[in-house]
Amino acid sequence: MSEVKEYVIKPPRRFSAVDWGELWRYRDLFLVFTWREVSVRYKQTVLGAAWAILQPLVTLLIFTFVFNRIAKIDSGDGTPYPVFLCVGVLFWQYFLTALTNSSNSLVSNAGLVQKVYFPRLLLPASVVASGLIDLAVSSLILAGLMAWYRYFPLIAGISILPWAIAIVVFTTMGLGLTLASLNIKYRDVRYALPFFIQILLYFTPVIYPITFLDKFPIAKFAMVWLNPIAVVITNMRAGLFGAETIDWGMMLIASFVSVIYFLLGLYYFRSAERYFADIV
Repeated sequence: MSEVKEYVIKPPRRFSAVDWGELWRYRDLFLVFTWREVSVRYKQTVLGAAWAILQPLVTLLIFTFVFNRIAKIDSGDGTPYPVFLCVGVLFWQYFLTALTNSSNSLVSNAGLVQKVYFPRLLLPASVVASGLIDLAVSSLILAGLMAWYRYFPLIAGISILPWAIAIVVFTTMGLGLTLASLNIKYRDVRYALPFFIQILLYFTPVIYPITFLDKFPIAKFAMVWLNPIAVVITNMRAGLFGAETIDWGMMLIASFVSVIYFLLGLYYFRSAERYFADIV
């Protein structure tokens, strides 16, 4: 007679370490959640996945007209403004979408959270992962613009791309875990988050170069140490276009800060996980 394995599901303590083995066993569910996020996002839409290109493209056109044509903001290093802006818009669009959707991931899946057991960490993680697919598709805009302006990506920019993406993912995941946990208890999060993101846009060098802050060293210092997205955008522009040099020190700082954000978010998520099913 074969031995029967018995699994006992217990509510977690106030904080319990992540069971990485359990997450690996649920890897197929993670892939299902990730694909569902992608498919549901464009289900019953006329343009379908084309929205992954249309949204950043429209944003790019509006920002170019408003900030470059009207406000006379330029890249500061001779790079054509649409190309310069596109790098910032792509990373910002990913951050905005992934953070917003991950913060709502538990509430929008309340039925699953209440009735079925699975590692709750999979829900915000699948949202963050699905956004990478949109980021890859929308990168075609940057490729087209660089071809139009006859810019060729430098090896330095391509080589640090995985590092840059990892920083953005860890930052987004950490903040997403925190906001998803808070959103369970305080539904004000869904109303406050768009306002917070809108303000954060102007504290991130999406529409302007970080050199604009050279006259404000305290603001620049705070941006480097608190906003890893700003560091990624700045150094990806430097790596791809070569007009500036990659600041390796800033990249190391951003890596450290992003990991801290992730660990703090993971700690809070695991601490709050015990009451998710009761109040979601």
